[in-house]
Amino acid sequence: MGDPAGARPAVGAVRHGEGRGRRPVTSLARRAIAEFVGTGLLVTIVIGSGIAAARLSPSDVGLQLAENAAATAAGLAVIILMVGPVSGAHLNPVVSLVDWALGRRGRTGLTGTSLGVYALAQTMGAISGAVLANLMFDLPAVTISATVRTAPSLWLAEAVATAGLVALVLSLTRTGRAHLAAPAVGAYIGSAYWFTSSTSFANPAVTIGRIFSDTFAGIAPVSVAPFIAAQLAGAFAGAALALILHPVAAPSTAPASKEFA
Repeated sequence: MGDPAGARPAVGAVRHGEGRGRRPVTSLARRAIAEFVGTGLLVTIVIGSGIAAARLSPSDVGLQLAENAAATAAGLAVIILMVGPVSGAHLNPVVSLVDWALGRRGRTGLTGTSLGVYALAQTMGAISGAVLANLMFDLPAVTISATVRTAPSLWLAEAVATAGLVALVLSLTRTGRAHLAAPAVGAYIGSAYWFTSSTSFANPAVTIGRIFSDTFAGIAPVSVAPFIAAQLAGAFAGAALALILHPVAAPSTAPASKEFA
């Protein structure tokens, strides 16, 4: 979800050395493991803190949301710091998709194969994270959510939330400030819990993972496809905005082989 390394047109190019013209710095297998673990932990935090909040503050939904948002914002920042040096900490298929799309011309982003591996690892990690959260709170490993989240206002909110996330990540990487991704992305997601009516899923893998927990943070299967469509639209809108604001990417501040070997 963040890419706290040098600036390039693509989100994660310098950090994981994926560019087709470069010798890879980190193997695809290691990067896939990092994306699996990172996305899994993110969903565990989202769902687990939601369950805890509902149990600790059963009569105050606003307080439940505050607890869930605070845990997610802080946890996301920590996850980015942990797996970022390995995979770029995309943690999100739309971030990986934008990385691939923007890196095609300069051959600096993810390859098509790596994009598929990243998306699969992220999605499987998200599902595993939901199962882990359920088990930690003495619930069945899988409970399909019955929380329907279907309304045009929610789809608009998801597009806005995802656009803001992608614009933030690209703005940081293209201006040489990618080292700020962990606190910046964590703060953005924490605030987006509150300023969007959908509470800012902004991530297809996380959205799919949240199907598998019928708890505070869950989403019914019927609501997932429109959410993901809105997230994809928002991702490309956010990328376009970032390119308009920052048409020229700052040069890399450190060689990939030195910083992320």
